[in-house]
Amino acid sequence: MRWVIVSILSLAVALAAPTGRLKINFIDVEGGQATLFVLPSGESLLVDAGWPTPDSRDAKRIVAAAKSHGLNKIDCLLLTHYHLDHVGGVPQLAAAIPIGTLIDHGPNMETDADAKHLEAEYQKVIASGVKRLVVKPGDVLPLKGARVEIITANGARIRGNLAGGGQSNPACAGMVRRPVDTSENARSVGFVLTFGKFRAIDLGDLTWNKELDLVCPVNAVGPVDLLVVSHHGWSESGSKALVYGLHPRVAVMDNGAGKGGSPVVWKTISSSPGLEDLWQLHYSIEGGAAANVPPERIANLDEKCEGLGIEADVAPDGAIAVKNLRTGFSKQYQAK
Repeated sequence: MRWVIVSILSLAVALAAPTGRLKINFIDVEGGQATLFVLPSGESLLVDAGWPTPDSRDAKRIVAAAKSHGLNKIDCLLLTHYHLDHVGGVPQLAAAIPIGTLIDHGPNMETDADAKHLEAEYQKVIASGVKRLVVKPGDVLPLKGARVEIITANGARIRGNLAGGGQSNPACAGMVRRPVDTSENARSVGFVLTFGKFRAIDLGDLTWNKELDLVCPVNAVGPVDLLVVSHHGWSESGSKALVYGLHPRVAVMDNGAGKGGSPVVWKTISSSPGLEDLWQLHYSIEGGAAANVPPERIANLDEKCEGLGIEADVAPDGAIAVKNLRTGFSKQYQAK
């Protein structure tokens, strides 16, 4: 009888363990964000949709990335916040490929004319029949093959700690809060994706004080394997408390040539204990010779470029392979 019970438990564990591989495309949208997660189940999660342009540049790049994985629709499109470089490309993308569900934090809290225009264009897509899901911290997205838990939204953070979190964070020492940010950045939807033993975090453009709320004095998140660098590597985000507290093995910065990649953030990430490598979508003009990674880990070296991206291939045991789509250079990061 004991053998039967053990066998049943072993079978249950085997059935619960993820199979296949997780694919992540960091799509170049010139200093905005568009990150595509393709689960082994075939379901997809796109984080943000880049900018609107006369030639639908970003929508075309996103569709090309989706089709490279055999996708003919985007199952879930999560909008971190209502800024032009994140939500502006939604109408053009919706015209180019079917979208199953739009995910956001609720109404746009900015009220200037540009914000109202963005909100109106976004609402048109919803009115066309696309399902909408408004999320709050603690929600888990309805995706198969990975757990995607919302940890920040609309200025709030999760109550308590994630599994793996709850440690005191020594990197909080000396951290000074900044003036209150009332913009949409501080309301960014952020999440942790867990796939087997692999964990990734994406906080959109979450700003300094909200980062401290999440990891100080207690780190509610715990260590991650992959950090999608917040706010394109701009100095309004990327505190030492956050980066050191998350202890990432690999980080990817979705900066543009002239946007993000601030030297102070670059140095914080590069010096993070346990970091094996930082990758960048663009060579940062602001960073110059002192604050850019080697060319083999930069997808676009020139401001006028082909818009090539970075791709990650993740195994359930946490092993990661990262590839520069400009050169084909790839590097393996073993499971820990």
